Amino acid sequence: MVSLAVVYARLVGARVRGQLEYRGSLALQIVATATITLVDLVAIVVIFQNVPALDGWRLGEVALLYAVATLSFAFTDLVVGHLDYFPQMIRDGTFDLILVRPVPSLLQVVASDFSLRRVGKILQGLAVLVYALVHVDVDWTLARALLLPLAIASGAVLYAAVWIALATIAFWIVDAIEVVNAFTYGGSFLSQYPISIFGRWLRGLVLFVIPLAFVAYFPVRSLLDKDGIGPAALGYASPLVAAAASLVAYAVWEHAVRRYRSAGG
Repeated sequence: MVSLAVVYARLVGARVRGQLEYRGSLALQIVATATITLVDLVAIVVIFQNVPALDGWRLGEVALLYAVATLSFAFTDLVVGHLDYFPQMIRDGTFDLILVRPVPSLLQVVASDFSLRRVGKILQGLAVLVYALVHVDVDWTLARALLLPLAIASGAVLYAAVWIALATIAFWIVDAIEVVNAFTYGGSFLSQYPISIFGRWLRGLVLFVIPLAFVAYFPVRSLLDKDGIGPAALGYASPLVAAAASLVAYAVWEHAVRRYRSAGG
């Protein structure tokens, strides 16, 4: 495990050093990425210009949901966002080269890129988090103080598990990236709002099928001590759900790789 972490760090380190050679360009890309991600926040602000609350959630509280969901997704996007290009690796045969190397295939694919421009999403999420924490009333305890960073970390792992599991669709349907994006980027958008405002079928999807409700909704609801779907203790279940999702994602990946017959097979 330690040796694999070292391999990953070296591969990513080389890519980071390459990007740092052009710091002016990188800075502009980071600013551009942070600016683009503001669109979703602007949409939330516009909604609250017309309604005082969404199912009892006020602007500051939804901003906290947004911040947790955005930060979780931003960290995931930084590490595995390039899985969007995985179908291309299948098409051009690059994945075949990965399989002959003595390093786990998933580690190689994850380490194949590391785009620092995505740090812009993290900076924007942190800014909104500060705003939200100033504008919400939280009865801070040690458990709640630990809950916030734990929720962000667990959410990032959960997003990554979903992304990896869905990326395996490319082994069978090479042009299925839009299907994957519907659940990754689309899931990130849904996580920015209280799930109680959605229809029953959509709530069931993010609760039991792709459990994105554990990214932000349950942790933030527990942090704010708000009434809502399910018991408040579910806010502390995110690490367990993320761990279970990771095991499922890894199993799905390994199964898909074993069934893979190469680009010309």
